[in-house]
Amino acid sequence: MKVKTIWHCASCGQKHVKWQGQCTTCREWNTLTEEVEPQEKTSRHTPLLKAKKTPVRLSEIQEETQIRISTELTELDRILGGGIVPGSLCLIGGEPGIGKSTLSLQLAAGICKKGRKVLYVSGEESLEQISLRAKRLNIQSDNLLFFNDTEVSSITSQIEQLKPDLVIVDSIQIVYREELSSSPGSVTQIRESTASFLQVAKQLNAAIFIVGHVTKSGDIAGPKILEHLVDTVLYFDGDKQLHFRLLRVIKNRFGPTDEVAVFQMDSDGLKQIRNPSQLFLEERSQGASGSVIIPSLEGSSSILIEVQALVTKTFYPNPSRKSTGLDPNRLALLLAVLEKRSKLPLHQCDVFVSVTGGFRIQEPAADLGILLSIASSFCNKPFCSKTFVAGEVGLAGEIRAIRRLESRIKEGIQMGFSRCVVPKRNLKGLHKSFHDKIQITGVEWTEEVIDEIMR
Repeated sequence: MKVKTIWHCASCGQKHVKWQGQCTTCREWNTLTEEVEPQEKTSRHTPLLKAKKTPVRLSEIQEETQIRISTELTELDRILGGGIVPGSLCLIGGEPGIGKSTLSLQLAAGICKKGRKVLYVSGEESLEQISLRAKRLNIQSDNLLFFNDTEVSSITSQIEQLKPDLVIVDSIQIVYREELSSSPGSVTQIRESTASFLQVAKQLNAAIFIVGHVTKSGDIAGPKILEHLVDTVLYFDGDKQLHFRLLRVIKNRFGPTDEVAVFQMDSDGLKQIRNPSQLFLEERSQGASGSVIIPSLEGSSSILIEVQALVTKTFYPNPSRKSTGLDPNRLALLLAVLEKRSKLPLHQCDVFVSVTGGFRIQEPAADLGILLSIASSFCNKPFCSKTFVAGEVGLAGEIRAIRRLESRIKEGIQMGFSRCVVPKRNLKGLHKSFHDKIQITGVEWTEEVIDEIMR
């Protein structure tokens, strides 16, 4: 059989007939990988169920209530929108060693407790290794079946015979289709293997979870089309040195997106944290300068987290600007606003900002809290420990309105805070009942809050 060399982009999956430094589709550099594919193509997928399909009108479509499969992990059910949808394909991504296999085993055990059958396909670990992890997690169930194989057709054949309610494939980077000459983990193998599992999930109405690793840049390994093929993308994040793990919903066709669930990694597995604010504030140092509490929106819920800043005089020509859990460009903007509007000589200082608990702040509502933590550390004066701050900072130093202020205030009241500093523009539509439960201070310019610290 004649073969030809094709160059695939590892970022977007675009095919190229020859190597070139930059992909013409996604404009990424040095992402083309060489693969050999048969020139005579056969059918990509062999239908498991042959049925003649015809187009239908919108008025003829019968709406069916989605029956979701509930798990023992209530936080996982919440971020998925109420449970697992049969026939869906879900991708769990994360760094090696972050806890993806542990989460998958606990998920499988929870489904088995409901009397449903689960098939766990492991390509990277032997059955003995999986058995040791299952014993450590105290998992014992006859409904949980393990299968050690990496060939896609063999896996789909077992799925067709067993007809399980849930299938877990660990991991997508190790499985391969035999008719493709490229090696496992290549762009073609990942794309075609995922497409095969998608077809099986839809035809047999079985939920399939596939585990995927991430690259050095933090993206899920494989082409971007991998995220487009699946129905749900879950990203497992967190610092390995800490016990906290964050499970974020990046994409969800059957529920809300941008939701987050917090877990704690212990010796006997992952434990759910139903009140993350209390957990993150337990280690807070009272009366320390440079510490400010901000309410961060994570999906439909609000979590109180601590932002710490350290400002010290530098002895080098170029001061350091380091941040953890925060966009460095956003930090540079806030430092410029502080130096211009509040006349703080930060160009002579090293500035370090950290978001505790392994969180990554992306919303602009945290600007005011970050700005105040820097000013507090510079003046060496602690900010009030019973006050939390929320607001977006503009280039002119104005405090701009933020969204869903009520949810943030409710979380602060529940955690026992007595005062909040918020944008003045948000007070117009705020319900009067909040003023009876907490002292609300509306600010319009950054100088108003900075002056309070410097007094």
